[in-house]
Amino acid sequence: MSNLDEIIKSRRDTRHFTNDAVPDAVIEKALQAGHWAPSVGLTEATRYYLIKSDEVKKAVKELFLEYDIKAAKSTDDELQKAQYQALKLEAIEEAPLGLVICYDRSVLNHFTIGTVGSNEAIKFSAVCAAQNIWLSLTEQGYSMGWVSILNYYQFKKILGLPEHIEPLGYFCVGKPATDYDKQPMLQQLHWKHKSEAPCVTEISQLSSAEDWEVEVNVAHKDTSVALKKALEDKINQKTKPTGALGVLEKIAQQIGEVFQTLEPKIKQPHIVVFAADHGIAQHGVSAYPQDVTRQMLTNFLDGGAAINVFCKQNNIALSVVDAGVNYDFPSNTKLISAKIDKGTHSFLNDSAMSKAQMELCFAKGAEVVTNIAKQGSNCIGFGEMGIGNTATASVLMSVLCNFSIEDCVGRGTGVTDEKLEFKINILRKAIENYHGPKDLDSYLAHFGGFEILQMAGGMLAAYEQNMVFLVDGFICSVAFLIAFKKNPAILKNAVFSHQSAEKAHKKLLDYLDVSAILQLDLRLGEGTGCALVFPIVQSAVAFLNEMASFESAGVSKK
Repeated sequence: MSNLDEIIKSRRDTRHFTNDAVPDAVIEKALQAGHWAPSVGLTEATRYYLIKSDEVKKAVKELFLEYDIKAAKSTDDELQKAQYQALKLEAIEEAPLGLVICYDRSVLNHFTIGTVGSNEAIKFSAVCAAQNIWLSLTEQGYSMGWVSILNYYQFKKILGLPEHIEPLGYFCVGKPATDYDKQPMLQQLHWKHKSEAPCVTEISQLSSAEDWEVEVNVAHKDTSVALKKALEDKINQKTKPTGALGVLEKIAQQIGEVFQTLEPKIKQPHIVVFAADHGIAQHGVSAYPQDVTRQMLTNFLDGGAAINVFCKQNNIALSVVDAGVNYDFPSNTKLISAKIDKGTHSFLNDSAMSKAQMELCFAKGAEVVTNIAKQGSNCIGFGEMGIGNTATASVLMSVLCNFSIEDCVGRGTGVTDEKLEFKINILRKAIENYHGPKDLDSYLAHFGGFEILQMAGGMLAAYEQNMVFLVDGFICSVAFLIAFKKNPAILKNAVFSHQSAEKAHKKLLDYLDVSAILQLDLRLGEGTGCALVFPIVQSAVAFLNEMASFESAGVSKK
């Protein structure tokens, strides 16, 4: 074939191949076509790996089979499930050649033209290369089949790919055994019909910021003096000396006021862990590499982290949000995608994010919490995960509270004395380098983190939805500080679960004039403090609702 239209129309995602070998000249020509594809900033970040080993093919096939079972279980429609299981979706062992097309994320460690708006531009370049390869193979009488039903983490692991190399998938290469009656295979098998024309819409006007706003419960009522007094009287009438249950009495009073009732009930408690990566981490402010963020999210999803254990112990639902992790997670994971970008930029010499991204963080965080509220939850806890986020939180605390950076920096993930001094110097320099406006939003865009701002947006939404919300440790308290600066009224809905081992946390709690319930020297994050304090919150509600009064028990008050 030589006509471009014919080549494009006849290109197929092939699953059936002959036994004919793929000549070296064929694959070399195809890979050269891939090399000629557009490359953002001329980074040439696309990488290729050839697979001929039967052992490797077998291992990849096993990964496919494992996730193919998961895919089938994702539909409750038994007919659709049967139709899916009948499809042939790979030819990993049958195809004579395997090709893994990847992109190298390490190019982002240097200034790269075209990636300021989105780091994903390097992935898009690799996709362009894949299309060129496909068309070249088609022109030469060969074809390719894309296999993406894989656990990508395990896929990288068995291939021995470096941390910074990200695969698009596994591509089966060979001479096609069929042309599927000159149509896509899924169309031939009546799974779905490909439309005749592309979907095109002209955009003729700008979208306003209001379009990003999330509908919330705006009917937020202030607690009446009568209700406050009634709650105080009910608590004081319990069979105990006045104040004998200490902090539990304060919690019971607070929850009764939030829910506007003398008989409050906690419904469908939920903890949400927001995760993102931070550009400042590339300067060595953490004891751990950035990839630990991705690894821990996988651990959350697999149920192996501390927060999973504590949530299970206390019957708390758990959601995990990708607010901006520098990784492409499979779409079939139980992960809420609210990704703004693949990590923030380093704020050492540049803004962490744009103003539009900052605003979107608040909208995304609010959307996550509002959806949970709509499912019936009235109590939510906030947790976070992100290598480098203690550095981000420290700088935000410093600029928003006008504290010295030395008073706001802690050991985070456990850095040494030498590393701590280095961390302080880096963050001091970042603050000194900032010469922009000193209003709240400007500070947030320049120094913020995606997960921190999404938590702040979520806390604002939790208040609007009349939810009690639990604040975890230092980083979550900084998120609360941001939300508090935007709406001080949220304080009455907040329960501060614990005072962490981060030295700046007590200073921040004092600044907010609040007290934490627990002091366990925690510095893990993840929302673990929220999960641990939740039974205490339950106990406060239980004694308010179930404990006898002096009158009902026939006990004398004096």
